[in-house]
Amino acid sequence: MKCKICKAEAIVALRSHNAAFCPQCYKEFFSRQVARGIESQKLFTRDERVLVALSGGKDSLALMLELSLQGYNVTGLHIDLAIPVSSAAARGVVERFCAKHDLKLMVKEMAAEGLPIPAVKDRLNRPVCSACGKIKRHFFNKVALDEGFDALATGHNLDDEVARLFSNTLRWDTAYLSDQGPGLDSEHGFSRKVKPLWRLSEFETANYAFLMGIENHYAPCPYSPGASFTVLKGLMQNLEAAMPGRKLDFYQGFLARGRPVFARREAEEGVQLAPCTLCGYPTSSGESCGVCRIRAALLNEG
Repeated sequence: MKCKICKAEAIVALRSHNAAFCPQCYKEFFSRQVARGIESQKLFTRDERVLVALSGGKDSLALMLELSLQGYNVTGLHIDLAIPVSSAAARGVVERFCAKHDLKLMVKEMAAEGLPIPAVKDRLNRPVCSACGKIKRHFFNKVALDEGFDALATGHNLDDEVARLFSNTLRWDTAYLSDQGPGLDSEHGFSRKVKPLWRLSEFETANYAFLMGIENHYAPCPYSPGASFTVLKGLMQNLEAAMPGRKLDFYQGFLARGRPVFARREAEEGVQLAPCTLCGYPTSSGESCGVCRIRAALLNEG
């Protein structure tokens, strides 16, 4: 198998692109896809400050490294969830990565915020994933705004986005379908959110991480067995195997023809948001936001 570009020995074959690449040409392919994703959706420029959410997984670390190599002004933010064993391992990976590549890093500790995830889990007596996601989004947004960043970047890849689109379509969740996409403008107290890896699959990002020698935290969260996205990703992988390139076609078709329709409908219906009376975070569920209610529940229990 020969590289499509230089005809050297290829190590990565991509049926969706009808191509194979040697290590160097694959890295260049990955860089072009990231650049194309940023430029086509006008996600951000090199004059802007970008906060990158770093979980310790391959996608967020690959994104951080690639954006830095392309000359973007990036700073990493890691949320330490205080989950025994798991959080320390993830944080260690992120700190070693940023030190190795001389990248700026901020760490927000949930234990110091009164929101350690084990305590949240015990208090809720139900699957904690929704609350954990709410807490992480809250602090990513808060730090982005408080520290004056122009955009908040996450490592969501094409598989993540297609699985989410599939899930939202199965439920016909117009609110989520109206704003799903690689970029979401800042408004109503929310920072601008961007997903520069939206053109690249999980497999493609994993190959880049391997070739770049990125150490990543790959152990699954001990609190999230049987997540529904795993099932949806599997269904879309089967479709992709039978029809290479269909995932990207599906997603790009939605961005061009589906999202504008749902966005118009959502704008007509409108969603009333108001600042949380305790922290100022936008909320549609009363005087206090979900995170402040969780914090209050933990304080009352103590």
